[in-house]
Amino acid sequence: MIRLANSLLCLFHSRMGKAFPALKVRNFRYFWIGQLISVMGTWMQTAAQSWLVLTITDSPFLLGLLGVAQFTPVLLFSLPAGVFVDRFPKRSIVLLTQTISMILALILAILVFTDSVQYWHIFLLALGLGMVKTLDIPARQSFMIELVGRDVVLNAVALNSTVMNLGRVVGPAVAGVVMALVGAGWCFLVNGVTFLAVIFGLLKIDVEPVIKKRPKGTVIPDIKEGLVYLFSKPILTTTTLILAIVSTFGMNYSVLIPVFARNQLGLDAQGYGLLMSALGVGSMLGALIVASSSSRGPNRVRLFVVPFITSSLFMIMAFNRSYAFSALLIGLMGFANIFFTTTANSLMQINSDNEFRGRVMSVYSLVFAGSTPIGNMFVGSIADKAGGGSAFFWAGVVTFFLVAATIIAHKIRKRSVRVKPEQHPD
Repeated sequence: MIRLANSLLCLFHSRMGKAFPALKVRNFRYFWIGQLISVMGTWMQTAAQSWLVLTITDSPFLLGLLGVAQFTPVLLFSLPAGVFVDRFPKRSIVLLTQTISMILALILAILVFTDSVQYWHIFLLALGLGMVKTLDIPARQSFMIELVGRDVVLNAVALNSTVMNLGRVVGPAVAGVVMALVGAGWCFLVNGVTFLAVIFGLLKIDVEPVIKKRPKGTVIPDIKEGLVYLFSKPILTTTTLILAIVSTFGMNYSVLIPVFARNQLGLDAQGYGLLMSALGVGSMLGALIVASSSSRGPNRVRLFVVPFITSSLFMIMAFNRSYAFSALLIGLMGFANIFFTTTANSLMQINSDNEFRGRVMSVYSLVFAGSTPIGNMFVGSIADKAGGGSAFFWAGVVTFFLVAATIIAHKIRKRSVRVKPEQHPD
């Protein structure tokens, strides 16, 4: 299947080359096609897992706690993981993480099929997946530039986001139908099988690895060196700070959408799956627009403007009870978020030297995924006590004011540096 898809892409690459230059690169095509197949399964599992937990426990708080289990390892271990990623071939690391993820998905499928699944099983498997993601996220992100080079990395990041969000469209919609017809276990089984596609694609890739050889026992100095490097570059520092705010409070969809769908809109599994697909449709459209305009490079203005759009959509969502309007708002949230995250990701990769990129992207992982436990607990606690609408509202309010405060502080700092008088001896 991957070979056939790669051949079809080769036939069309001359036409697509101008808009999507990353697809002209053989290695990236194999990676991209493998992700395309696997990510759909991943989103089937994500949607099914959230709905399964809510069905078993009837607790938004415990659903939020599941996010804590999955992303706390990223929060705790991303920085040493970045050192590890810089020292070993990234393709080998991603092969390992994808294989383990496949095994975890199949274990969950077996538990569901045998009617023995309990909340603590899902919790522990989510914790295991979180440990895997600690390595997988920075390895995959920093691997992108090795596949395509610096000149088209924004295009590659945007196209990879297109895959992720196509999975968001297809995966939850299919998961909703599958859960309604034959149960959640089949979603987990399909996810496990689809990992074979990305593993095959990785095996076909031929790329010279970028490895930083350092003596043993230098993990802490390497972490410190990476952080000093990041904070010495204002563009990396600013991007990281705003990304941390938005990721913590403005991207908790795995908790917000199922709770809002079930409790505020009274939807079943299929209706919830379609709402999740609306998020994917908006995200995919945004990713395609970013990819097709990537020749102009990342637009820094998006870092400052898009978070306000997203937070405003959150606050509007809080007062909405229409299914159709909810789907529209969620689609717009996905559209806005992809503009922001692709910009942040590409800015951090482009502005990082090769020897530091793994550690810089581990910080990206730390604030992007590692902040999820805090955000999930925040919205999960509010939803548990006041409902999904209130959780949307307060997530939007906090995001709006924290980003505003960050931008004001940034502007004041720039102005003070610009107007600071020179010191001369008397």
